[in-house]
Amino acid sequence: MERGFSRCGTVSLAFRPPIRPPLSNPAAAHSAPRAPLAGISFLKRKHILSRIHLLTGLLALSLVAGCKAQSASSATSDAALNRRIEVMVRSQFGVPPEVSVALGQRKPSQISGYDSLPITLSHGASKKEVDFLISTDNSKLARLETFDLAKDPVFNIDVAGRPIRGNPNAKVTVINFDDLQCPYCARMHSSLFPETLDRYKDKVRFIYKDDPLTEIHPWAMHAAVDANCIASQNPQTYWNFVDYVHAHGQDVSGPDRNVQKSYATLDRIAREEATVAKLDNAKLDACIAKQDDSQVKASAKEAESLGIEGTPAVFVDGERINGALPAEQVWVVIDRALRAAGIEPPPPAQPAQPAAKGQ
Repeated sequence: MERGFSRCGTVSLAFRPPIRPPLSNPAAAHSAPRAPLAGISFLKRKHILSRIHLLTGLLALSLVAGCKAQSASSATSDAALNRRIEVMVRSQFGVPPEVSVALGQRKPSQISGYDSLPITLSHGASKKEVDFLISTDNSKLARLETFDLAKDPVFNIDVAGRPIRGNPNAKVTVINFDDLQCPYCARMHSSLFPETLDRYKDKVRFIYKDDPLTEIHPWAMHAAVDANCIASQNPQTYWNFVDYVHAHGQDVSGPDRNVQKSYATLDRIAREEATVAKLDNAKLDACIAKQDDSQVKASAKEAESLGIEGTPAVFVDGERINGALPAEQVWVVIDRALRAAGIEPPPPAQPAQPAAKGQ
């Protein structure tokens, strides 16, 4: 299977639900997708519309070599140019047929030799205006985008109060938006623990955030709430619970996929972990019974604001990893972050030597 998840790594502007392989299909991607667009907020649709801006910098798109500037009175020529622009935008950014493309009024821009050209993409009630640049001789279309380095949300993920695994004072932080029912999250979890933690020891700290995809994982929210009930008393027991659930997801789901039985199983696991750790059982029981999901929903909302469309989604000091990757590929990203922090990564793992004959 290839890494990634549905809609991740594409430049589609789809409003209709994309066709995805079922999670049990071996050809499926290595992370769970969110639900179809029809069931999500307008904010999410607006986010997907905005993804046509993927080119980071000035992307010059040649319309045609030797195009001539068109006069305002040449309706036929203007129509031909507008058609070229629309076709270029649709082809370069994968705009689906059902999305309308409307060109706005050209205006002078701050870049010499280019005018500003707003282009509106719409589907039903959803609209997104994207600013392009067009050369004054009508030969090139460009997309210029600026990024505010001081306000990039990936560097401001809220981890206050979250359980930490590893050295709390480590200079490199790995943040994983996790879904406890997601099989791809379980795979990523097994890549991180214990292998990755053992490799980096006190050089890296790991923090999990909640992002249960409740549309396709019916007991994920309950599991996250139970985990946070434990975390409020003992961070290490939280990790014990997360380890167990990720390793026994099929057992929690059960053969009959009865969600109420799954809830009971999760509660039993939480209480067993609490008993071993000598937590306050009465306090834990009250928390489990209450099932306050406000903290989990706040984390999921933050995931949405970051453009996360599936789980797992890992950030290594802001650098994003989508989908479940083998440990060695995760290490490449962590090593890069360590070097940026002035820390030499551990040496590459040496392959096991074959045993000599006769031994």
